[in-house]
Amino acid sequence: MGFSDLMAEIYHALGLHLHQPPGNMLDVLRGAQHEAIGIIHAYDRIARYAQRYPDTARLHVGMSGILLDQLTDPEVVEAYRPHLDITGMLRAYREASNIELVGMGHFHPVFPLIPKEDWPEQLAHGRTRIAEVFGREPLGFWPPEMAFMMEMIPDIVKAGYRYIVVDSFHVKPLGLGPSDRSDSLRPYIAEHDGVSIAVVPRNRDVSNAQESGMDATWFTNEVMSKVRESPAPEAPRLVCTWSDGENGGWFRRMDEGSGFFGHFFAPFMDQVRSGGPIRPVRLSEYLKKYPPRDRAFVKTGAWNVASTSGVDFSQWNGTETQKRGVDEVRQVSRRYWELKTRKLKGEMLEKLERARKLILEAETSCFLFWGDAWVPRLYERTNPARELLAEVEAAVGGATS
Repeated sequence: MGFSDLMAEIYHALGLHLHQPPGNMLDVLRGAQHEAIGIIHAYDRIARYAQRYPDTARLHVGMSGILLDQLTDPEVVEAYRPHLDITGMLRAYREASNIELVGMGHFHPVFPLIPKEDWPEQLAHGRTRIAEVFGREPLGFWPPEMAFMMEMIPDIVKAGYRYIVVDSFHVKPLGLGPSDRSDSLRPYIAEHDGVSIAVVPRNRDVSNAQESGMDATWFTNEVMSKVRESPAPEAPRLVCTWSDGENGGWFRRMDEGSGFFGHFFAPFMDQVRSGGPIRPVRLSEYLKKYPPRDRAFVKTGAWNVASTSGVDFSQWNGTETQKRGVDEVRQVSRRYWELKTRKLKGEMLEKLERARKLILEAETSCFLFWGDAWVPRLYERTNPARELLAEVEAAVGGATS
């Protein structure tokens, strides 16, 4: 069976995830300039290639709020000026209508590991920051580390999102019989507590190749093979691939011809222009044309990292040091919420708000992802937050737990 034998409309939704932990843009520039230059040019290429192929390119880009805070910081802009005009780069993103912006938590938290009470602020701040920088709100939501649980749906919908990208490994369509095969080449509806939203499975296999290296011919053959093997090869097919957009040499190569955009993306766009079988698409467009009707349950989990499956969050909560860090954030957040019920004003309210920012920043996933060596960075936020909360507790009388 060749390309012409498949009558289905085959679509590709390409997503790139961009994030840097607090202060990292300057830290890397000062400590590993070559690496920093590779990262900033990886960000720049996305908008440049989107503008180069306005007729065929359709990309989804998610930027964490804390990354945008850094890219709009005058000190960062000036420090990188010899290497790239960051302000001009952000303007290019703003003007690229074929880039669909995707939101996440502002400080890139692993949502299932942080207090649920903190979800709304992470969601709201991240969404607002994108709108401030780019002049339009994100339509879809990409869970940081693809860490998702069904309980998140009401808060995500309340924040204003229309769809969520989840890892296909965790998507379980409802109503399947014993002999029915799961179909990951289509979106579904997921519901929790009476609130529903579209969920788009990210194809884990092809996404792995997107992150490590592939060419247009391999990609097309692989997608066509997956379509043929799918339960409904003649129905509209959606292959969603998502990866980091700045990590690894594949995206950072200064020789563009040997990196993601030169070796894969440009040849694929040329293939599309010449009538190839796969059509790039924005997810918002696809969901409007083919709204999902069938329901699915998404198991709690994250994306696959190294040898981990993403099932048990071991990459972020596997060691005793990591577990203590997670518990530390929960304890400090609980103290904040207990004080939040008090009627505070003036200096005490200002201290509580300062503590709040530190707590939310401590929830950055990188402080857990990079193992025990990075966990102290979490305490660099929670320790001063504890001190501020203690001052407020002393002032209002009666310390909380």
